[in-house]
Amino acid sequence: MSKKPSIAIVGAGSLANSMAVALHRAGFQITEIIARNTLGSRRRARMLATKVDAKPVTANSATLNATLLWLCVPDREIRSAASALALRASVQRKMRLRVALHSSGALLSRELSPLRQAGAVVASLHPLMTFVAGTGPSLKGVPFAIEGDEQAKRIARRIVRELGGKSFSLPPARKAAYHAWATLSSPLLLAFLVTLEDAARAAGLTAEDARLKSLPIIRQTLANYSRLGPARSFSGPLIRGDAKTVAKHLAVLKKHPTVRRVYSSLAQAALRGLPVKNLRELKRLLQN
Repeated sequence: MSKKPSIAIVGAGSLANSMAVALHRAGFQITEIIARNTLGSRRRARMLATKVDAKPVTANSATLNATLLWLCVPDREIRSAASALALRASVQRKMRLRVALHSSGALLSRELSPLRQAGAVVASLHPLMTFVAGTGPSLKGVPFAIEGDEQAKRIARRIVRELGGKSFSLPPARKAAYHAWATLSSPLLLAFLVTLEDAARAAGLTAEDARLKSLPIIRQTLANYSRLGPARSFSGPLIRGDAKTVAKHLAVLKKHPTVRRVYSSLAQAALRGLPVKNLRELKRLLQN
């Protein structure tokens, strides 16, 4: 494709909103927002279509007159959506659809096999970013993992460049591990922060106080990690080999077993991968 492909977006949730708006701003023509045939989905599709000068449709009314179809739907819906759209494409007299993408971090491009059988080349294109309602994160510098047919991957890489992101190829056998890493990077990081709030409550703080008071040290830790790497950013009782302080922590957290398990697991991870003194005593302490 010498020109920017026209794009139809499947879905109208947080990911679809962010991607459609970003594509529109980057000069791509968004032809249709394809939603499920429910009141809520059609309403969200109408709102998104207004933002990007597109037409809100369902799978049964889509014209599929774009050259590229991008599925931004939950993993469990990708295969069924691909089948429905392939069926719809088969009845179009002048189908322009040439490329189909989905944005699952865990599933392979073969989920789009119904569209491949209809004549499209397919790929998975997953942005390593979090998308939640009410936010519109910048895609500048965001990594996008690509897997699939070579022609579809070439087009996907071009789209990523236009969005300001950075693409990289991912072998199919590595995709589940990649998505586990991605899940640790944001959803489970939030789970850790919730555990942090639980620990703060043990110290007599509210969850809101915990968030406000923890943010400066969290931000500085991330800044240090970015600039110095993990080893030179490490501080606290473990790097000093202060087993007595760690023992006090474990003792007080007996009344908060979930927090204690997270503390112990992370401390043991630190023993394996970070500069720690008094390793033998700390290891014995954490294994009890």
